[in-house]
Amino acid sequence: MIIGGGIAGCCTALSLSREGVRVTLLEKGLIGCEQSSRNWGWCRQQGRDPKELELAKLSLDMWPGLAMILDRDPGFQRSGVTFLTDKEAEVAAWQDWQKLAAEKGIDSVLLSAEQARSAVLGGTSGKWIAGLSTPSDGRAEPSRTAPFVAQAAQRLGAKILEGCAVHTVETTNGRVSAVHTERGTIRCQSVVVAAGAWTSLFLRKLGVRFPQAYVHGSVCSTLPIDANVEGCISTPYFSFRARQDGGLTVAKSGRGTVYVTPSLLRYAYQFLPTYLLRRKKVKLRLTAQFWRELRQEYNYLKRNVSPFHDERILDPSPDSGLVGEAVRDVESMFPGLGKLTLGSAWGGVIDSTPDAVPVISEIRALPGLVVASGFSGHGFGLGPGVGHVVACLVQGRSAPIDMTPFRYDRMIDGSRLVPYIHF
Repeated sequence: MIIGGGIAGCCTALSLSREGVRVTLLEKGLIGCEQSSRNWGWCRQQGRDPKELELAKLSLDMWPGLAMILDRDPGFQRSGVTFLTDKEAEVAAWQDWQKLAAEKGIDSVLLSAEQARSAVLGGTSGKWIAGLSTPSDGRAEPSRTAPFVAQAAQRLGAKILEGCAVHTVETTNGRVSAVHTERGTIRCQSVVVAAGAWTSLFLRKLGVRFPQAYVHGSVCSTLPIDANVEGCISTPYFSFRARQDGGLTVAKSGRGTVYVTPSLLRYAYQFLPTYLLRRKKVKLRLTAQFWRELRQEYNYLKRNVSPFHDERILDPSPDSGLVGEAVRDVESMFPGLGKLTLGSAWGGVIDSTPDAVPVISEIRALPGLVVASGFSGHGFGLGPGVGHVVACLVQGRSAPIDMTPFRYDRMIDGSRLVPYIHF
């Protein structure tokens, strides 16, 4: 059983189905309708925490062949990712990171000031002093990918059930034995929890502590432009990428809103180092949502009233101020792109762990339970690799990469959890 129809859950269903394992995927809403379709669409190794590099490389090796497996085009193009900066401290950090990436066989190159300023056709008005570029990185279309992956898994025999919320997991003699859903009980030998922002609350019902915080991000698309843009560009102020429809996906770099929730307060001491590092880029807000979530937790944990029927899809409103600012910044610093016309804007909820590295791990206290969550804004590009390694965990065999960095126990054993900051 796989709980959650985002990119991680769908890729796991596909990997297991290709190996002949009987799979049922349960999604309370619709496939890929939360953060898996609301992200930037970047598929990158560049700039990742060194602990994620092997997984990122595995995924980038898999992305080009995905269209043939799916018999549908998820829009992947190996168009490269380029960071530009006007800050000396970032250049020094990139030099250190590049050495680590080279050890993993990743082809990142440092750009001179002249190369950085000509990275986009038509040049730039920004005073960039350097750049970092990884030609083997790329981009895909988030709105298509998870549904296409789910459909391919279905053709191979997987059962995909949308509109089917899971209430909890049943155990027998201390081992996973069934899931209780709104449509009834389904017996199983193992369960993969890939529930995104819902993971922490769901696992609390099972007595599993999972520190998780949530950042509300805002993204927009533009109407098609005349200029030819191929890759993904990131600056300290904004980021954008080319879309298959001829427009751009645009957002402010690292900006968002963190709403104070019961979960955030519960795990505040573990997230404090992250907040101190990023406090200048995020807004901290306390709203009535805090009391709604507190009541939701009480009803679920104490009264067995499932919250997963009431909110089938997390659909936060975008921050119009951030969206407008991002579009104006791109126009100002890259005049060769011409006048940008806003197409649509959307919000998303990014679930994060204290060290911004996901948990992809068996839970030793509950044999048969595997968690794949906490992707911290990196999940879309990692999707194919995640599906492969989770399929290995479910079947009790070794993954092709070192899974130690993703172990669950680091969340509860006192390990120092601090995100890797490279820029």
